[in-house]
Amino acid sequence: MDYIQITIDNISQETSDQLVALMQGIGFEGFEEDERLLKAFISNEKFDENNFNILIEQNNLKYSKSIIKEVNWNQEWESGFEPVSIYSPKDNRLFVYLRADFHAPNPTALFDLAITPKMSFGTGHHATTYLMIQQMADVDFNEKSVIDFGTGTGVLAILAEKLGAKEVIGIDHDDWSISNATENINANNCCKISLVKADSCVFQGKADILLANINLNIIKENLSSIKNCLANSGTVLFSGILKNDLQDIEKAIKFTGLSIVEVLERDNWLLIKAVN
Repeated sequence: MDYIQITIDNISQETSDQLVALMQGIGFEGFEEDERLLKAFISNEKFDENNFNILIEQNNLKYSKSIIKEVNWNQEWESGFEPVSIYSPKDNRLFVYLRADFHAPNPTALFDLAITPKMSFGTGHHATTYLMIQQMADVDFNEKSVIDFGTGTGVLAILAEKLGAKEVIGIDHDDWSISNATENINANNCCKISLVKADSCVFQGKADILLANINLNIIKENLSSIKNCLANSGTVLFSGILKNDLQDIEKAIKFTGLSIVEVLERDNWLLIKAVN
């Protein structure tokens, strides 16, 4: 399958963050950010140039477009993929070391995870994934049932199992994410994770913990089903939300009946911790 690479130069960090969230909503599957540069990737069959141009015109930006082959996509990731060290917010210990399978393990990390992203979202480089992983250090997963809604690479589901979860359901609507998550689950010797292809939150029973690192619109659309999937006193971590959208999402979360416990920020992105 051919992919389209969109390259935008001379873009501010704030605009880049906002654009990433909006582009995810119209089918873009991967992003690379550098100083004043944004690269975004989408399959040729999903690309709607009219919708994309509306976003570009609203932000007064210019872009270039190129076609890349699937094999070159993987090479692109590998050439620029560096390990990520995520430290515990409590004791500043190296909590998670995220690396690709072609990097050497880090024995000093509490959890050394091999996550090869390919075309899926979730490597720890982006602030939202970093926040989710960091805050998972402060949640008791032992013998808990977990939903990872929007699993991407499967990194959060994998960490949940490593933290002691008895059952983990990873949900994603994208075939490639399901395939990539399966590879990463196997690479990390996990056996308690089941993957479900779906575009909404589904679970037989009630989960103790729900992880939702997606984007504002998908979270809002699924708040009722998220609450319905969550056990009484269950915990949910939301991310993929920009700082400017805090008031909007707070109102929606409270309307659903969930109680917000904590709001954290990293690079203009938010993590919201709530309980049922």
